[in-house]
Amino acid sequence: MSASLAFVDRLKRHVVSESLVRRNPFYYERSRRLLDRLDREDLAGRRAWTREHLAATLAAARRTSYGLDVGGKETLESWPMLRKERLRGRLDDFTTGSEWFSAPAVTGGTQGVPLRLVRSLDGIVFEQACMDRVVRDLGLNPKEARMATLRGDNMQDPRALDQPDGVSGNGGRHRIYCARAVSPQNIERIAESIGKFRPDIIIGYPSAIETLCRLLVERRHRLQVAAVLTSSEVMKPAAWQLVQDVLGARICDQYGQSERLAFAWALEPRQYRFLAGYSFVEFLAHDHLLSADSTDRIYEIVGTSFWNSLMPLVRYRTGDLIRVPAAWGVAELEELSLGLRTFTGILGREQEVMVCPTGVRLTGFETTPREVERVLRIQIVQETIDSARIRVVPAPGFNEDDTRQLLENARAKLPPGVHLTLEIAQWLERTPRGKTPLIVHRPPVHDALRRAGIEPMATQ
Repeated sequence: MSASLAFVDRLKRHVVSESLVRRNPFYYERSRRLLDRLDREDLAGRRAWTREHLAATLAAARRTSYGLDVGGKETLESWPMLRKERLRGRLDDFTTGSEWFSAPAVTGGTQGVPLRLVRSLDGIVFEQACMDRVVRDLGLNPKEARMATLRGDNMQDPRALDQPDGVSGNGGRHRIYCARAVSPQNIERIAESIGKFRPDIIIGYPSAIETLCRLLVERRHRLQVAAVLTSSEVMKPAAWQLVQDVLGARICDQYGQSERLAFAWALEPRQYRFLAGYSFVEFLAHDHLLSADSTDRIYEIVGTSFWNSLMPLVRYRTGDLIRVPAAWGVAELEELSLGLRTFTGILGREQEVMVCPTGVRLTGFETTPREVERVLRIQIVQETIDSARIRVVPAPGFNEDDTRQLLENARAKLPPGVHLTLEIAQWLERTPRGKTPLIVHRPPVHDALRRAGIEPMATQ
């Protein structure tokens, strides 16, 4: 970890950071008022504000080396779609260099290799205001709530890895646990630590919180928490119900990225809504992922940032996919982007595909557990071009009928020549940052993925 990133990591945990940086008085109240105002606006009001702020972002982006190189103009359509590979290793090409305050940041990357970013103070504060809004939706005061975190952000900190008791932060109101530390070996100590800490809210990856709940049930431990906030992975309805049953908590699942290109949240399964004012959201059609007669369409989320005057990103392809009715046209998609319609959730990343022997990329495997109630989570491991395994973390009562239905659902999406098996697993593979991808590719498949323009994810 670089000295600057180490400093930022320490600062995040310090109570001074909350009041002077992430809730800076000059920006924070202004951000809160804006979010409240936009929440009351109709379509015309949200559209007008969004277009005005988009113009400011494009003006800033035109001053960057990237903006000059691509010849971006005042209209969004004059800018090309931006892929992550263009940004990697070219940080200076995308920065305006006009901010007195900046903070370094990184993404996880598909191989665990971080993508370097910088953030301006207004962006840091606006992001905090958005997070606080979600916490308020859960019935808590974000400035006073005691928070326990189960994530992979602290992998560089050996204390977070080696001590299931976690690491204290923010004047003792925050306790941070590494997602990978949630295991059968550590469950007693983690459950005891969380119980002693008495958090009002647990924040973490869905897979980590699912695992925590499953282990609590298996070991007959009890925890009661007012609220749970999940992010960074796909939250399945079955997992939502499990967490609700075990912890008795209100749940919010949040969608976003380190690059800050889109923000959405849901307080009920399959009821996600984009946050108006966060960014300019577009949808890139991926018609090849569904049959021509499908009643749905799949789109990739494309975002233009509003709240990073130091590093304005224009038309950035997130790689995140959503499914909406095929009958939706331009008007419905605009309402969706401005938070006036809901969608069912993120399907997954563009890396979560299978490559069949003909070279065609197949997706939609998130529906494999359809009509199978006794499944907590699945993971598909593509061993070769023509063979794959479904690894299943079962719920109580999982039986042969469930096995048959899972295989039948998966085979319906695969060519006949692909050999498919199923195995029961206690734990699924994770990325270096602790996330659990839906599809894992073994080395014999990597070249085929790269020929399709997809970089395989590293897991362990």
